[in-house]
Amino acid sequence: MPNHSIAAARKLGVDAGRRKIGVARPAARLLSLVLLLPLGACGLNKVAMAPEVPYDYHERHPIVLAEAPHIVDIFPPTFGGRLDQESVLRVREFVTRYRRMGRGMITVLAPTGGPDPAALRAGVEKVRRELDAEGVGRAVYFATYPVGDAGLAAPVRLSFVGMEAKVKGRCGEWPDDLASGTSLEGWRNTSYWNFGCANQATLAAQIADPRDLVEPRGETPGDVETRMRAIQKVRAGTDPGTGWAAKAQSAGGN
Repeated sequence: MPNHSIAAARKLGVDAGRRKIGVARPAARLLSLVLLLPLGACGLNKVAMAPEVPYDYHERHPIVLAEAPHIVDIFPPTFGGRLDQESVLRVREFVTRYRRMGRGMITVLAPTGGPDPAALRAGVEKVRRELDAEGVGRAVYFATYPVGDAGLAAPVRLSFVGMEAKVKGRCGEWPDDLASGTSLEGWRNTSYWNFGCANQATLAAQIADPRDLVEPRGETPGDVETRMRAIQKVRAGTDPGTGWAAKAQSAGGN
C-alpha cells in the first residue's frame, strides 16, 4: 500500500477515536455527578434538634436568683428582762442578712391567743428592743398571727423579702413511670425527671450570698510584707517558702 494511503487510513482512525472519546466524555461526566450526589449530602451542615427534656440536670433544674421571704423564728425566754445569748445571735445574723440583700420592711409577727398573753407580749417586747439595738427599729412592721395549738411553743417570727438562690422548678415531681412496663419510654436509657433536683436544692440552700453565682467577689489587697520578705530571700539565695513546724502530740496528752 502506498505511503499516502497508510497515512490517510491512520488519520481516519484517529478522527474516529476522537469522535468516540468526545461522545463518551459527557456520559462519563454525568455518571460521575450521579455517583457524587450521595457524598455531597454527607457534607451538609446538619443542626441537631434540642431534646424536649434536657438530659443534664443542671439545665433541667437550674439554680436561679429570685425574690423570696427570709424567715427566722425567735423563742424568747419566759423569765428575764432580755433575750438569751443564742436568741441575740439569731437576731443579729438576721439583721446582717437584711442589710446585705433585703429590701422593704422587716415584718415581726407576734403570736396571740396563747395560754399566757402577758408572756407573749413580753417576748415580743424583748425582740423589739434587740432590733432597736441593731439600728433597724424604724424599718420594723408589727403584725399578729393566731396560735393554733396552745400546747406548742409560739415563736416571734421575723421576715423580710430579699434575694435568694433556689431551684427554678419544684422537686419531687414524677411525670413518667420509671418502670414503664406498658410503653417504650424506659428503653431510652435517660435519667428520670426528678434526677438531680434534690442536689441542686441543697446546693442553693448552702449559698451564703446568691450574688456569688452571678459574678465573683472582688479581690482583697495583697500582703506587701509577705511579698517583700519573699523577694529578699530570693535575692539572698535562700528558699522563699514557708516552713511549717508541726509538733507531735497524742490525743490524750496535754
